[in-house]
Amino acid sequence: MTQEERIALAMKTLEDWLKELACRAGKDEAYARELWERLKNSPGVLREFAYYHDYGNFLCEYQVAGYTLADILVWQVDHFKAYLDRHLEVNRYHQERLFLDSVDIMLRMEQDPAKYVEKMRQETGTDYVGKY
Repeated sequence: MTQEERIALAMKTLEDWLKELACRAGKDEAYARELWERLKNSPGVLREFAYYHDYGNFLCEYQVAGYTLADILVWQVDHFKAYLDRHLEVNRYHQERLFLDSVDIMLRMEQDPAKYVEKMRQETGTDYVGKY
């Protein structure tokens, strides 16, 4: 197998996995296609995604504005906890959804980091006294 064939096979494997995650997260095919198109054009985020696929853990080498994929995921979990604290009806914890949302946000951060950095600095869970 040539190098190009191995790369094509690896990319197909990642694309299929993304589609599977999207389905388990309740997302449609259009979402998966659009996210894959952006993901395959971002070498840094794609490497992080591939590492998570292979090892089930975060590589955390690639950063946007000082934030890693794991940082974004933690921020997403903070949002989840904040919704629970407010007793609003929310979707319960979905690992696939949180992971895909984190990938999506990191890709968006590449285009406009300031918008997301500000949100992550100001929008946190209610883990401390006096938040609300």
